[in-house]
Amino acid sequence: IHTNVVETLRSRHFVQAVTSEEIVARAQRPVAVYCGVDPTAESLHVGNMVALMGLLHFHLAGHRAIPLVGSATGMIGDPSGRSTERVALDQDVLARNIAGIEAQLKRFFRRGTDYALRRIPGLDASALQDVEVLHNAMWYRGMGVLDFLGDVGRHARIGTMLARDSVRTRLQSPQGISFTEFSYQLLQAYDFWHLYRHHGCRIQLGGSDQWGNIVAGTDLIHRMTCGAGRDGEPAGPAQTGGAADPAFGLTIPLLTTASGEKFGKSAGNAIWLDEARTSPFDIYQFLVKTADSDVERLLGILTLLPLPQIRQTMEEHGRAPDRFGAQKLLAAEVTELVHGEAGLRQALCATEVLFGARTSDALRQFTGQDFGSAFAHDSRMVSVGRAAVAGMTVSDIAVLVGACKSKSEAARLVRSGGLYWNN
Repeated sequence: IHTNVVETLRSRHFVQAVTSEEIVARAQRPVAVYCGVDPTAESLHVGNMVALMGLLHFHLAGHRAIPLVGSATGMIGDPSGRSTERVALDQDVLARNIAGIEAQLKRFFRRGTDYALRRIPGLDASALQDVEVLHNAMWYRGMGVLDFLGDVGRHARIGTMLARDSVRTRLQSPQGISFTEFSYQLLQAYDFWHLYRHHGCRIQLGGSDQWGNIVAGTDLIHRMTCGAGRDGEPAGPAQTGGAADPAFGLTIPLLTTASGEKFGKSAGNAIWLDEARTSPFDIYQFLVKTADSDVERLLGILTLLPLPQIRQTMEEHGRAPDRFGAQKLLAAEVTELVHGEAGLRQALCATEVLFGARTSDALRQFTGQDFGSAFAHDSRMVSVGRAAVAGMTVSDIAVLVGACKSKSEAARLVRSGGLYWNN
């Protein structure tokens, strides 16, 4: 394990770009790092997980990790990576999304720390800083448009804003870009400035599609700390929390499929971190199907396994690729990280029920409660009361729950070995 978290991230193929190589030296000392998520859905997905894993690495290295919910910017919509404007969310939907995202962020860092304690020898949980989820509505509440323009707008340059990839691409499209989305980069820049000034935050971390927004933040901080304040007075160290301490940005490659398709809800292939939307079994099965060309990279990014163990796993996988050993390890590690040890047990139970060899004794390790938990959110699970099936034959029950259309069909399946009862 590297002593410097930026070097650790680079060795695991996390780093797409940094605003300055000085970030390596800055990360030698404790620093606050933030990563923001807009509440455009009620749940995070695996695509969000990559940046959160980067933030988790900073947390485990003793830095202060700040996950930020864009409870204010979620009403605007980030144009980055989009060819059309986002649909505005009504207040009820936005409030539900904010609550869901905040709960998931807390759960991710809690389970991520527990997972790390089982994987990193000598890690001391008591030495880690608390992870507090912040909301940017906290500092926009009560701020008027004239205040924002006076404090932030005077430091923005239209030419620079127009040059951002997210803006330039939309300007060249038939849809164009609204002033609302055009101004998004200023809001995210102000988030960084506020966290810099009030929480000692010096690094913003995000996906590679956030590069323009992150640079807007570092530029604003530079102008606010080195330029003039609102009343024309220099914004010196006493006002800014230390002008001599610059801000940095670090971007992480977006998670894509083997075909280059982005993981994300807008791409239609989202693997949600909410078990009610994507069960532990489904996330396990999704990752078991990872292409050989992707599995080593994902083991480095989505797990905390040591790199020597990952290399050894890939060597073993190369000798027997038909066993899918690397994919099974990836699936197990990510499922445990996201859903905990209980979630992994559910995934393994469901996998054994649906795909296990019927002649094996593997199912004997699971209880009836395990089966119920494994399929709790699965449409294939049919529950009936005890009284409704008392005295029935297996064929009767198969018809009752819709597994077979008739008792004669059920009987044929039993004779041919296609219908099982308690294995």
